Amino acid sequence: MEAETARLFAIAGIMALGTIAPAVAIGWIGSKGADAIGRNPEAAPKVQTAMILAIAFAEAIAIYALVTALILKFVE
Repeated sequence: MEAETARLFAIAGIMALGTIAPAVAIGWIGSKGADAIGRNPEAAPKVQTAMILAIAFAEAIAIYALVTALILKFVE
């Protein structure tokens, strides 16, 4: 029973860190991108493209955490 409890805590920890970290990163990217566009509106298309790419990479971390948690949950 203790092994199952430890496994569930590991899954919860993976999902907690795997969702909090990308959420913070996406917020930070959005904030800095808005600052950059506010300072130089002519560069908005380039900044927006870089922001979308960075957000996609940050979101991939959450997907990796989800896959890891699902593997721990369903594979023995």
